Amino acid sequence: MNKPTRSPSPVASLFKTRRKALKLSQVALADRVRKLLGPDETFSQQTYAAFEAGNTQNTRFALQIAQVLGLSMDEVAGTSPATQTAPNPVTADAVMLGPIEVWDNETPLDDDEVEIPLLKEIELSAGSGCAAVQHHSRSKLRFGKMTLRRQGIDPENAICVTVSGHSMEPVLPSGSTVGVDQGRKDIKDGDIYALRHNDHLRVKMLYRLPAGGIRMRSFNRDEYPDEEYPPEKIRNEEIVVLGRVFWYSVLR
Repeated sequence: MNKPTRSPSPVASLFKTRRKALKLSQVALADRVRKLLGPDETFSQQTYAAFEAGNTQNTRFALQIAQVLGLSMDEVAGTSPATQTAPNPVTADAVMLGPIEVWDNETPLDDDEVEIPLLKEIELSAGSGCAAVQHHSRSKLRFGKMTLRRQGIDPENAICVTVSGHSMEPVLPSGSTVGVDQGRKDIKDGDIYALRHNDHLRVKMLYRLPAGGIRMRSFNRDEYPDEEYPPEKIRNEEIVVLGRVFWYSVLR
């Protein structure tokens, strides 16, 4: 008996439509995605084909695929339709800055390296939230100083934390690590931010509302609808923007 087939996810259908509009083969797309990944990561045409066909329903390479196809985060989230024309270059809300490694305090730095704290005890919830606990850790992630300079990031303002929950899938699966620039707290509509919501840490796309309110948006909007909050929540510090997500990794 044949196994029942599954329909592709809306994100997979969006990727297929844009890929065909660009006259880009699956092999060529996979090759371009691999160039965005570190040397320890693999991505094949077969991996992409399985996602596009619906054989797998999620992919942890969604942001890289979107970058190759020139899709904005709003389009991936389903807020605007994919066009049939070749896209203009876009800047993703968070970008893959290249391969990273975890080190401890005893490992010497290279001349063009800087250490950023990896706060494994803190989880940014992509769902209902996890309380912040201990803020100390000996683990660090290494970034090139030039890479951070190109992003306009002061290393003193950068931290890395873990995302939990499923509301930001398929772009940020549970267990992803994000880099947060605490020097950028002004909201740019559609960018991804870390924020403290009462006693919880969360990661969401943010949009400004009239009079100072905010809208929180998830990628998985079928299960996690938009949340809107009035300016009073901001003024009373029930919601505090911690910083803009400038980097992500879905390696787990």
